[in-house]
Amino acid sequence: MKRIILLVAALMATTVVMHAQLKKEYSKQSSTGASSPVFGVTASPDIPMSVTFAGEKVSFDRLDMAERLDRELTGIIYGQTTTELCFKRANRYFPALAKILKDQGVPQDFLYLAVTESSMDYNAYSSAKAAGIWQLLAGTARDYGLEVGDDVDERFDPEKSTVAACKYLKAAYKKYGHWPTVAASYNAGMQRLSNELSKQQVDNSFDLYLVQETSRYVFRIIAYKLVMESPKRYGYRFSRKNLYQPVDYTTVDVTGSVASWVDWAKSKGITYAQLREANPWIRSTRLTNASGKTYKVRVPKQSELYRSKRTFTAYNKDWVVD
Repeated sequence: MKRIILLVAALMATTVVMHAQLKKEYSKQSSTGASSPVFGVTASPDIPMSVTFAGEKVSFDRLDMAERLDRELTGIIYGQTTTELCFKRANRYFPALAKILKDQGVPQDFLYLAVTESSMDYNAYSSAKAAGIWQLLAGTARDYGLEVGDDVDERFDPEKSTVAACKYLKAAYKKYGHWPTVAASYNAGMQRLSNELSKQQVDNSFDLYLVQETSRYVFRIIAYKLVMESPKRYGYRFSRKNLYQPVDYTTVDVTGSVASWVDWAKSKGITYAQLREANPWIRSTRLTNASGKTYKVRVPKQSELYRSKRTFTAYNKDWVVD
């Protein structure tokens, strides 16, 4: 802790000196007699020569590759509001999602694909009608085993949607054998990406000329990896209490219909809002369930709902200063 305090003090002293030098340089009188403003110091990130993504070494020696990463890294570093929320939400969801990726045989770096897709907002919904943390389209979700309907939409279930996303990613890896290209296919779709690889006569997505969204996509994932693996390097510092915490639940099996989720929640000692927060796959105030399917409904433990009653943890010790 003493070392961290000394480091912070040194950084603050350096910033004061730099600001004083800039003020001296730029506060000259203009022709109108007014002083020029002095702005806060910003820094451009250094671009590494290579980054390992999902076990694959990606070189950034090529100028176009370096500049594309620089664009995304700069945007993430200085998009403080969104980036801070990504860290806070990831602390809640990464523990469960990381275990699923491991169990499914998908590299952990694909956590940053989820960050890129939704900023880790479980309720995200795009103009293209993609939903949830993994931004799955309804057809794709159904293809990989999720229920999508008016009462229930499992695209919004962080864990079930992760399993579905893993199934897609593994299918794409069988096709391409290159994880960065797999990531690009998640945005473009396998058919379109395969068509472009064939037409442009290259064997990976980094050499493709694509629409802006897809062209930037994998670079943004890698940029999030860099920032979230070394946040202090890029100016992000949190205490454990700043980060959103995983919530422990009891699970109740529901095999029939539910006339009112509001009444159901009240009977379990929680509000309807807390029920929906714990079970974002619930999309209506009722459950028809004509097929008699079993739904596992999470009821948050009361001790988990209050800051004064719970402990605070960090998914990654490098995210926090305490």
